[in-house]
Amino acid sequence: MAVPPAYRDNHPVEEAPASPTPVILGIDDLRPLPRATRIARTSREGIRLLEEHRNSFIDELWLDHDLGGDDTVMPVVTLMEEAAFDGRPFRIGAVFVHSANPIGAETVVRSLARWHYRVRRATAQHSVGGS
Repeated sequence: MAVPPAYRDNHPVEEAPASPTPVILGIDDLRPLPRATRIARTSREGIRLLEEHRNSFIDELWLDHDLGGDDTVMPVVTLMEEAAFDGRPFRIGAVFVHSANPIGAETVVRSLARWHYRVRRATAQHSVGGS
């Protein structure tokens, strides 16, 4: 009796590769953001963080408007807008704006939505850190 081809080689079935850890970036001066894989505390650090991930997919990006002193997240937003304008938007699954500053948060949401980023306001209970 002939052995079917599937049974000739006693090789184990290969498992599907493990899915990579999601890339969750946060730009916030105070919150710990425990689920974030990387956190920037200033707009300058935020720009550098996004540039480091320029050619990869970012699952989630969490943005706080006010970053201490006179610093805000707006330079990061400008970078994202310019990238979209140039036809090379950052590849981001979702952008969440979690700010106690309602006017600043709305400015970020409107600016990024205009360039077709998937962006929304996040409330405290929905934030990556829960605070």
